[in-house]
Amino acid sequence: MALAYLLGKASAKLLKVDFNIPLILTLSIIPDIDIIFEFLLKSPIHRGPTHSIITAILVFIPFFLIYRQKATPYFAAFASHSLIGDFLIGGQIQLLWPLSTNEYGLHELGFPYINIYNPVNIALEFTLFAIAIIIMFKTRDVFRFFRTSKLNLILAIPIFTVLLPTFASYPLSVPVLLVFPHLFYLALFSISVLIVVRGIFK
Repeated sequence: MALAYLLGKASAKLLKVDFNIPLILTLSIIPDIDIIFEFLLKSPIHRGPTHSIITAILVFIPFFLIYRQKATPYFAAFASHSLIGDFLIGGQIQLLWPLSTNEYGLHELGFPYINIYNPVNIALEFTLFAIAIIIMFKTRDVFRFFRTSKLNLILAIPIFTVLLPTFASYPLSVPVLLVFPHLFYLALFSISVLIVVRGIFK
């Protein structure tokens, strides 16, 4: 999510367009929806079709046609999940599905395998989180979460699909050093959703 925010922020500034931060953050985790399908279908499809850059392009064609360059920050957030995050950490991504089911990643290129518990991943994730939070506070983007925009309700998706399950699992499914970023996102998103819900029923 930190990577998606930074890419979204950079591309929006470059193109001089505005962007919705909650939507950017939610799009960054959407490729992992295949974990739900994997569970339901009892078939190993994680990092398959939903992680394909071809799928990402096809999904975003209508948005580029309608919104043109305004769609770029959202595409960057969505595609960064596979092209950067999973490519560097873990690999085994079917980037060119359906044209090919070959798996790609840093490991497949001959580099050492890096999983989420690897110190390289922990350092990278924590650094990106720290940079994103500093920029978020410096630019006052963090206050966008406290508006009564109904679109902020979309943050319920990362709350219930990533953040809450992380803390519900035993042992924790993330390295201990990454608990703080998860807690920060969980608290920020929960407050944002509650503000909108309170505004609706007020």
